[in-house]
Amino acid sequence: MKHELWSNEEELDTFCLAGKHGDDARQLLEPDSKLVWTCEADSHFEAMTKYYEFRGWGVYTTDYPEHDEKTYKELGWE
Repeated sequence: MKHELWSNEEELDTFCLAGKHGDDARQLLEPDSKLVWTCEADSHFEAMTKYYEFRGWGVYTTDYPEHDEKTYKELGWE
């Protein structure tokens, strides 16, 4: 699934799913937010790993691997 990274002038990020699954998150964006990057990922964990790499934040870890590593298809999101 496609993910979007939005950032505003204060460099505050919103990283969300593209399309209908990200509609609620995008409604909260500041008016000055701009789309700065996109990526494709099959799970939340994969998306966050790519996001951390993009931002140079090191290795992404999760306290909930049993859920976060499930693919979106396994979760019924298509």
